Amino acid sequence: MDLTNIMARPYRYKTKEELEKVCQDYFDECISGEHPLTITGLALRLNLSRQTLLNYESNDKLMDTVKRAKLVVENFAERQLLSGGNAAGAIFALKNFNWTDKTEHEQYGRDGGAMKYEWTVEVVKTRG
Repeated sequence: MDLTNIMARPYRYKTKEELEKVCQDYFDECISGEHPLTITGLALRLNLSRQTLLNYESNDKLMDTVKRAKLVVENFAERQLLSGGNAAGAIFALKNFNWTDKTEHEQYGRDGGAMKYEWTVEVVKTRG
């Protein structure tokens, strides 16, 4: 099955099986060498630019393979975060997967009740 796009460059990987094999080789190499899994590293191994790899997601025949490969990389970053590894690096990597920091601020009055604002106006007579 040929996945070439008539209007653009032909796809480097003609089948999802070929793409899956190179992705798996990258994952195996990183894990055995204790190297981090990254999208950029995966793109380099596939001999694609990072953006081209992400563009492969729009191809119906390659979409699932690319999404699964990205999920493997995301899982690696999440595990790093939870195992006490390089938290800053893992947080940065996860933000590239649309994770966000969320900060909530709530203010309460005395004893957890509603906030009360009281204004006092004082009239002072001046000599004049």
